[in-house]
Amino acid sequence: MTAPMRAVLGVLTAVLAVLTFHQAMWGALYLAGMMPLAPYPMRPVPPWGVPLIASLCFWGGLYGAAFGLLAPRLPRAPLWLLGLGLGVLAALVGWFVVAPIKGQPMAGGFVPARMLVSLLINGCWGVGVGVIMPFLMPAALRRA
Repeated sequence: MTAPMRAVLGVLTAVLAVLTFHQAMWGALYLAGMMPLAPYPMRPVPPWGVPLIASLCFWGGLYGAAFGLLAPRLPRAPLWLLGLGLGVLAALVGWFVVAPIKGQPMAGGFVPARMLVSLLINGCWGVGVGVIMPFLMPAALRRA
């Protein structure tokens, strides 16, 4: 499979994982009173005012493209486990790169409940990437 095709596979996989696994965990946490917004949030986000769910799909897709490109170089392990690593990496980037850029406290102010929510949502998304990807791969690659 060519690199551009692996990137496209990663984007599609990650967007589907946002819409399913990520939002399922978000919904469970919302029902548990740990998330202020219901899943599939449509509130506009700066700078272009796109719905939050669209922004989440976009950024998830970028991570997915990188995952698709790097997957052949990653250690041989179950894809769901590699995806979990991707989700943890996304949480760490959110805590230590994105939050300060947005003027927010690093790692949710190091409040354990906030950190747990982030790890659960992003980790679930990453597992989803690893679970969904084989279903979108060509059959020859699934057997390899």
